[in-house]
Amino acid sequence: MSRTPRPTGSSKAHDPELTHRLSRRGMLGVAAGATAAALLGAASPATAATSAQTAAAGRGRPVLPPGRLGIQLYSLRDKVSTLGFAPVFAELKKYGYDEVEFAGYTQGSAGPITLAQLRRLARDHGLNPIGSHVGYYASDPNAYTFAQNLDKVLDDAQALGLKHIGTASGPFRYGSTVDAWKRAAEEFNTYGAAARARGMKFYQHNHSEEFSFATDNPKIRLYDVLLAETDPKLVYLEMDIFWAYSGQFRFSKRPDGTPAPFEPLDYVLRQPDRYPLFHVKDGVSDPGNQYGYRMTDVGDGDIDYQRFISGVTRLHGHRLAHHWQAEHDNPAESFTFARRSSEHLHSLREKC
Repeated sequence: MSRTPRPTGSSKAHDPELTHRLSRRGMLGVAAGATAAALLGAASPATAATSAQTAAAGRGRPVLPPGRLGIQLYSLRDKVSTLGFAPVFAELKKYGYDEVEFAGYTQGSAGPITLAQLRRLARDHGLNPIGSHVGYYASDPNAYTFAQNLDKVLDDAQALGLKHIGTASGPFRYGSTVDAWKRAAEEFNTYGAAARARGMKFYQHNHSEEFSFATDNPKIRLYDVLLAETDPKLVYLEMDIFWAYSGQFRFSKRPDGTPAPFEPLDYVLRQPDRYPLFHVKDGVSDPGNQYGYRMTDVGDGDIDYQRFISGVTRLHGHRLAHHWQAEHDNPAESFTFARRSSEHLHSLREKC
């Protein structure tokens, strides 16, 4: 498979973007060594969202639309693989979450669980399963991906009651040329049509490389090819805001050095209906880092989420149309990340 070359000096072992994509494929297969009791003890459950909302009362309308805060469970894979979904869901509800986005349907050492049981657990904890990440393709013809097992992927999504089913894989299957991305876009349209026939939306989650330039036409940004060549009624986007800003840092110039700046929010404002989901992931600006940012808990970084979220929700008719999923690829302590991210996002108020 041809891929866009990575910056000099990077390696698979130390590349957080590549590690993130690869590790999603089997994220819940390995359990951590701590016991469930010890993990729960470290979490320090709190009514974080409620206290944050109370403290912020009277300071303007909340930026975050009510009932639309979710979390990508990849961020909590260590807890899911040892405690199981039920204790994790219980914690998330305490922290003020409304939704969950899956990145796998197993719970490691916590034991087997059926899709029907998983759907019921989410419902019983007041959490709406909003979406799920599944691989785009693999070399194994029997792999659980859209390319190899489309019907099974959609069957499972329906069993969970999902309204969105997507992939965190970039459309690099055939390379990084314009024609390669047109070919991948045709496949995405096929998946989107199949999902739509079952009452779901197919979506693609970006990393920073989607904002790079076509190898055969360095004037064309690959993300623009994806937008142009996919049917907006069939293929939707989940903007990972951290990786979009990383793309802004990495690909603000074309390969010949000519300026090519872009603003991630502008993509959304131009086509708001194409972005039903977002990943709210924060980063500390670090120009010495190849990605331009160091990932951190939401609220501890330099990405202005007051500006970004309010910019989207102020659109007429779109205040309640979007879903915001907190995420951190490798949090220092995943329950702490979940709690603090919810606190911060609930505390944001629109500027008067």
